[in-house]
Amino acid sequence: MADVLELSLPFLLFATFALPLLFLLLKPKTTTAASATYGPKSYPLIGSALAIAANGDRLPQYVTGLIRRSPTHTITFRGPFGSCLIVTANPANVEHMLKTRFEAYPKGPLMNSAIRDFLGDGIFNADGETWKIQRKLASHEFSTRSLRRFVDVAVLSEVSGRLLPLLSSAAKCKTVLDLQDALQRFAFDNICKIAFGSDPGCLDPDAPASDFAAAFDDAVWLTGQRLTTAVWFVWKLKRALRIGSEKRLFDSVRIINDFAAKLIRERKSQLATAAKSETENSDLLSRFLETCGADERFVKDIVVSFMLAGRDTTSAALTWFFWLISSHKHAEEEILREISNFGSEVVGFEKVKEMQYLHAAICESMRLYPPVPHDTKGAAEDDVLPDGTFVPKGARVAYHPYAMGRLESLWGKDWEEFRPERWLRKDEAEGKWRFVAEDPYKYPVFQGGPRVCLGKEMAFVQMKSVAAAVLRQFRVVPAMPKFEPDYVANLTSKMKGGFP
Repeated sequence: MADVLELSLPFLLFATFALPLLFLLLKPKTTTAASATYGPKSYPLIGSALAIAANGDRLPQYVTGLIRRSPTHTITFRGPFGSCLIVTANPANVEHMLKTRFEAYPKGPLMNSAIRDFLGDGIFNADGETWKIQRKLASHEFSTRSLRRFVDVAVLSEVSGRLLPLLSSAAKCKTVLDLQDALQRFAFDNICKIAFGSDPGCLDPDAPASDFAAAFDDAVWLTGQRLTTAVWFVWKLKRALRIGSEKRLFDSVRIINDFAAKLIRERKSQLATAAKSETENSDLLSRFLETCGADERFVKDIVVSFMLAGRDTTSAALTWFFWLISSHKHAEEEILREISNFGSEVVGFEKVKEMQYLHAAICESMRLYPPVPHDTKGAAEDDVLPDGTFVPKGARVAYHPYAMGRLESLWGKDWEEFRPERWLRKDEAEGKWRFVAEDPYKYPVFQGGPRVCLGKEMAFVQMKSVAAAVLRQFRVVPAMPKFEPDYVANLTSKMKGGFP
């Protein structure tokens, strides 16, 4: 988000040359209690660009503050030349966007153009029939028992074969480990096995650095920077000239595409000679190739999209979970009590489903620190949200899980507390905890409606397996006393500077 300042500068310089008197003669447009919309100060032509630039390194927190002050929990950012971004934390609005008027809120052309270089027309960037085809195909594959078994094996082998030995070595040598980095590398290895049937070995300390992993990191960050710029034509100009950050993005995407194309060719060759029975339990790439045939670009876009979802989201969720557990002894003891019922081995799909308190603790962690801080759509037509906010055609409209997890009106006066029990009910007959899910439009961490996350169940398998395995053998302790990390947001969220 630091690039917001850099990318806003060319337009601000232009504005000072073209309109030197406007800032002196015209008052900024501010919102009042009588206004129809709430949001930051807006100036002629440049809209809210100054507010965005000034808060570029803390946008989630800044947006949350504005949303709290709005009676409807909906705000509007005015963009350059009359464009606008509406951001809401109102569950009724979220349901309206994701379910009731789903067709009126696609990803939209602005979002499509910003993400297409990286994700192509993959499921997370597609609309209309393209999205429907991919959704139907992916939904079928994600529901198969064989894929569940494949995920189970991939997770368990990576946990027991690499993650636990890495932590054991750090504990034995009393070295400081960046847990966020370790979890990202773990998740990358794991999702590559599931998506491509390939093992980059990023968590292996003796393995050379992976160009593909580094390129993927760059592509995620730089694509996210496009979405947070105050003036979109700046990144488009840099892209056309292939300079600066856009040159880096071009190079990173080329590495990703070359890697994916090579794997696809190899896998197609293998599938052509293998018997059907030998490929039934294989990775997503093989499954999609069998279904989609020769359309390599279509398959590549799908698989790269699932890699993004499977790597960054679970590692982010686990990083914040372990930090919260490190300072909440009661929750840690409850989790240890629960996992002690399942023996000493790393547990997989069937057993982790029974871990109700651990499930609640992970959900509570994602309430406060969601892996995806906001999700943006494009209005396909004029509309009015349930809270009365007018949405003009072409506007960007976002819902904000980070802000939603921090509203007293949604979670009560104790919203600041990490309290897994808010997700649980005690079964008086058996004396056991029972997890009670929240309304998905109050807690849209996994989206909702037709676009609800297909990998939700598998994400919980991975997160709960890792959490149970690590907490059974180790205490996770921040290297610095009173460590208070900063939440930073891009396409996904991270802990600024890592988790030492």
